[in-house]
Amino acid sequence: MIKNISLGSGWMIIAALLFASMNILVKNAAAHLHMNEYELAFWRSLLPALVIFGTTLVRKQTLKTPFFWGHMQRSMAGTTALLLAFFGLSHLPLATSVTLNYTSVVFIALLSIFWLKEKPPLKTWVALLMGLAGICLMLKPAFATDRLIETLITLSGGIFTAFALLQVRELSLMGEPAWRIVFYFSAVATITSAIAATWFGWRGLTSDSLPYIIGIGMTGLFAQLAMTHAYHVGQKFTVAALSYLTVVFSAVYGVIFVGEHIGALEIFGIVAVILAGVVSSVPEKNAAKR
Repeated sequence: MIKNISLGSGWMIIAALLFASMNILVKNAAAHLHMNEYELAFWRSLLPALVIFGTTLVRKQTLKTPFFWGHMQRSMAGTTALLLAFFGLSHLPLATSVTLNYTSVVFIALLSIFWLKEKPPLKTWVALLMGLAGICLMLKPAFATDRLIETLITLSGGIFTAFALLQVRELSLMGEPAWRIVFYFSAVATITSAIAATWFGWRGLTSDSLPYIIGIGMTGLFAQLAMTHAYHVGQKFTVAALSYLTVVFSAVYGVIFVGEHIGALEIFGIVAVILAGVVSSVPEKNAAKR
């Protein structure tokens, strides 16, 4: 048991580092090369789609599914969330944009209460209140700046992420394998972002952009694989809690590589959102006994 926890924790820490590395690459590509979020999302999604498609052919598996429209709903919600996350990385400080993307735990709680009509346990209410407090703390500095619209747009990505995660849960309960869910999401994100990038304009492949493109695709792919493996071999609560290291690593990267300053209110907001995610990951007593 201890070995599994350590192994899962190690893989999740690697995943968090890779996700944070992808975030800083996206931010720098947008800032220095003026690449828009649509083409960045395209390169982020293309490699996983190709790798999973090739692996499927080699293993002689099938991409056919009886839950096609369920995949489409999940994929469109996930694609929208990805584009909004990349928008935030392009327009907001790194720690702020990543934290706003991780507010999905708050919206999952709200959707569970008002949409799914579930009666949440006490820990969900605690996580919800902590998450909402964190959002309020992070929004306050935005009201004093000219970035309120960008902040609200990025925050809306948390809503779409929540929808996507609820759809993933439904598809998983119906027996859909994780690789097929990831493939449909990657394929839809690739096609959608390609259309949007064509409309808004491509920067094109250059010697300057190629390292960023390869880096974003590779870090995104290996981060996804490391995270999936962490949940497979590790303890779910520990892995889910450690996933919030992405926020911490991104904040550190922002300070070191971009020279960003994080104010006291943003720090308290980030901590509140992280704690909300950790609390929401705590298993129920009955579930822990099983």
